[in-house]
Amino acid sequence: MENQQPAGQRDARPDRLRIGFVPGVTLTKWRRIWAERFRRATLETLEVPRVEQRDALIDGDDRLDMCFVRLPIDRDGLHVIPLYEEQPVVVVPKDHPLAEFDEVSLDDLAGEPILPDPESPDAADRTAWAGGLWLTPQSVARTQSRKDLAILPLTDAEATTIGLAWRVGDDNPLIEEFIGIVRGRTVNSSRTQSAREARHGDREPDKAKKAQKRTSTPVAKAAPKPRRGIPKKR
Repeated sequence: MENQQPAGQRDARPDRLRIGFVPGVTLTKWRRIWAERFRRATLETLEVPRVEQRDALIDGDDRLDMCFVRLPIDRDGLHVIPLYEEQPVVVVPKDHPLAEFDEVSLDDLAGEPILPDPESPDAADRTAWAGGLWLTPQSVARTQSRKDLAILPLTDAEATTIGLAWRVGDDNPLIEEFIGIVRGRTVNSSRTQSAREARHGDREPDKAKKAQKRTSTPVAKAAPKPRRGIPKKR
């Protein structure tokens, strides 16, 4: 008979971490580091619209473990670590007079038609075809970069902040591991090393293997040289 896990009890050795991210966030570096350190734990990623970032963490049986969110967000029941700020930009058609400038201010946009829904998935198309200006974070604009659009920094617009959020009280140990990666904790960190050995069965670090080899392999001692006898007096 199979051992059944008590209802509501989380697996002590989780093998999966589900990470969400709002448009514009790039996970390439962190996914690569995760794959190198935790080969037995799958990292699943899912793009989440900004308007759904909190619900993706709080609601439903298929909710995320963590999510890269764009602040502000309702922090009730969540831990949030601010990570970095993003420069806001305005996207204009290539033939728009503003496209000739290197950067613009909010005053330069006075009287111009601004897209009412900047997070719409067709914002780039609407800017190119209808001529409305699109105000958005720089990383989002870059994902929609195209030859018929120009991206201009907004010098006096408020920056937006990307943060990492997860639920208060979530005991998934992989959450702490991922936070360490995002914060730049190295593989030689004592916390990372002990967690890897305890939960993932990774191989011992090279230094530990070399030390073990030195202590487990006896070194043959050289035979002592024969001592010359001292002649007795007659």
